[in-house]
Amino acid sequence: QVQLVESGGGLVQAGGSLRLSCAASGSIFSIANMGWYRQAPGKQRELVATIRTGDTTNYAESVKGRFTISRDNAWKTVYLQMNNLKPEDTAVYSCNAIGVVLSGIVPRQFNNWGQGTQVTVSS
Repeated sequence: QVQLVESGGGLVQAGGSLRLSCAASGSIFSIANMGWYRQAPGKQRELVATIRTGDTTNYAESVKGRFTISRDNAWKTVYLQMNNLKPEDTAVYSCNAIGVVLSGIVPRQFNNWGQGTQVTVSS
């Protein structure tokens, strides 16, 4: 019932910038938290940045000062502005959302992931 679709990935040289977007759709009643995670080849998935109700943000130490997470007012889209990209930022970036959907009149929690978008940073 909840779909997350990422876009904006691609190939960029070190020092360059990319902006990722994640669009949420479905019978969403409310969203409490949205975030970006990444997984590089041979590594575990790791948190990149999250934003939650009240616009509290959290960043991995490795991206602080370079990446910025933001959202639109309707909590339908979350963005990740990535500046000064480094080769070690190369990974598949996935969007996550946690909230409540309405199944008819019955609310239930959801914790969904997008399909991911590839970010490749060349040196």
